Amino acid sequence: MAGLAATLGSGAMTNSIGEIEFNDVLFIIGSNAPEAHPIIGNKMKRATLRGAKLIVVDPRRTELADYAHLWLRLKPGTDNALVNGLLYLIISNDWHDKAYLDERCEGFDDLWKVVREYPPERVSQITGVPVEQIHAAAELYAHTPKAGIFYTLGITEHTTGTANVMNLANLAMVTGHIGVENAGVNPLRGQNNVQGSCDMGALPNVFPGYKSIGDPANVAFFEQAYGVKLSDKMGLRIPEMLDMAVYGKLKAMYVMGEDPALTDADANHVRKALDSLEFLVAQNLFMTETAKYADVFLPAACYAEKDGTFTNTERRVQRVRKAVEPPGQCRADWQIIADLSCRLGHEMHYDSPEEIFDEMRSLVPSYAGITYERIDKTGLQWPCPDTDHPGTKFLHANGFTRGKGLLQGIEYEAPAELCSEEYPILLTTGRMLYHYNIMTRYSANLEGLRPHELAQINPIDAAALALGEGDMARVTSRRGSITTHVTVTDTVPEGVVFMTFHYKESPVNELTNAAFDPVTKTAEFKVCAVRIEKVAETALVSAATAV
Repeated sequence: MAGLAATLGSGAMTNSIGEIEFNDVLFIIGSNAPEAHPIIGNKMKRATLRGAKLIVVDPRRTELADYAHLWLRLKPGTDNALVNGLLYLIISNDWHDKAYLDERCEGFDDLWKVVREYPPERVSQITGVPVEQIHAAAELYAHTPKAGIFYTLGITEHTTGTANVMNLANLAMVTGHIGVENAGVNPLRGQNNVQGSCDMGALPNVFPGYKSIGDPANVAFFEQAYGVKLSDKMGLRIPEMLDMAVYGKLKAMYVMGEDPALTDADANHVRKALDSLEFLVAQNLFMTETAKYADVFLPAACYAEKDGTFTNTERRVQRVRKAVEPPGQCRADWQIIADLSCRLGHEMHYDSPEEIFDEMRSLVPSYAGITYERIDKTGLQWPCPDTDHPGTKFLHANGFTRGKGLLQGIEYEAPAELCSEEYPILLTTGRMLYHYNIMTRYSANLEGLRPHELAQINPIDAAALALGEGDMARVTSRRGSITTHVTVTDTVPEGVVFMTFHYKESPVNELTNAAFDPVTKTAEFKVCAVRIEKVAETALVSAATAV
C-alpha cells in the first residue's frame, strides 16, 4: 500500500483546513460538508467567493451543489466508475504529471491496464453522469495546480470503501496533487476526536502511532512501556464483534461513547447481538438505545466537564479545558478507565490528563514534540517529532512513507444490493445539521427545529405513491420496516430516497445493509433497496393501540 493510502487509511487529511479557502478547485465527493462538517463547509463556500471552482459529486442536490461550478449527479455507489473515467480522460489526453509520476510513483502500467477499460461513454452509462460533465471535471481538476480532493462517509460506507479511497489516491498522484499546499486528499472525520482515538491505537490491528501488532518488536516495545503482557492477535472489527456475540463466542462488550443499537447497519441484528451478550457495559453521557441493554452503566463527563486534548481531522492536537464540574456521579473517561484497570488487577495511576499525554508523546513519535505548553493557545499538527518542530501543515512534501507511491488499478464493483421488482427504490443515508450525530436529540432547542424524520422523496416517486408533503410512509427493506414522515423534493433524483439515522422513532438502520468492506469491515450504509408505501394515519393509530 502506498504511503499516501496508509495515511488515508488512518483518516488523516493530507492538508489543512486553513488551506481550503485558497484552493482554486475543490473536488468534493461523498461529502455534504455544510451539514456534516459545517465549519469546513463554510470555508468551502468562502473559497467560491474568492473565485474557487467546486466540483461536487453527489446523488443529492446539497447546498454545496448550488455553489458548484460542476455538479455530477451520479447514481449511488458508482463512485469508483466515475474516478476511473476521470483517470481515463486525464491519461489518454496526456494531462497527467509525467515528471511527478517518474520521480515519486510506481505501478502506472498496472493502473492503465484497468483504467483504459473505462471510456467516458461506459462510465456515463454506469454512473448516469453526462459524458461532457465527466470530461469537464477531468480537465478542470488535472489543469489546476491548487486542487484538493475532499471526501467523507459517502465514499467509505460502501462494500468498496477501501477501493474508493485507493482510487482517489490514484487520481491525486496521477495529477501530482499530493505533497503540495492547497491540494491533497482530505478525508473529513466524522466526530471531533476520531482522529485522536485512532492515533492512540483504538483500532484492532495497531498499537498507538499505527504500529502493527503483527511485529514482535512492537509488541515487546509496548509491553515494556506498559509493564503488562499484550496480545499479538488481530482484534475484531464491529461487524465481526456483533456476529460473534450472536454466535455466543463473544461474551462481553464495553461500549464507550457509541450507540450501535441506533447507528449501526441492520439494527435488528445489532440488538440481537447486544441481547446475546452475557455482560454489557455502557459508558456514556446519556441513557442511549444501547445503554438500555447494559448490565452496568458508567456515567461519563462531557467535553466541557474535563481537561485533555482532542486531535481533529487535520491532525491538529488541541487543548480541552474544564469549564464546569461534572454533575452527579459523572467522571472523566480517563478516571473511569484507570479505576477499572486497577480493580481488574493492573495498577494504573495518573494525577492528570497532562501526565497521560506525556506518556503518549513518549510512545508515539509523531506526537513527541507536542506539549501542553506548546498547545496552550494554538494546537499543533502531527507529525511533530521534537519540541523545536513547528508541526506539519501538509503531508508528503518530501516523499511517501513507503518510498514511491503505489498506483493500483481499481475495478468498479456494484453495491451489494440493488433495486428489484419487490424493492424498486434505492435508500441512501446521511446526517442532518440540526441533529449532528445523534446526541443532539437531547437538546430541546434543536429538537424543536426538527422533531421527526423527513424522508426525502422525488416528486415523481411521490406522485406514483400518492404521497404528499408531511404524509406518513412505510419504508421496508429485506431486513426491516419502519414508518416516517416524508418531504417531497427534487433534492433527490427519481428512484432514490434519503433518510438520516438520528431518530429512534424512525430507526433507518433497521433497513440498511450490513454487507461490509472486506478490509475495514465498514457496512454499506449508503446503498440498499427498499419499497415505500403510504400509511394512513388511522393505521398508525390502530398499530399504536395494539402495542
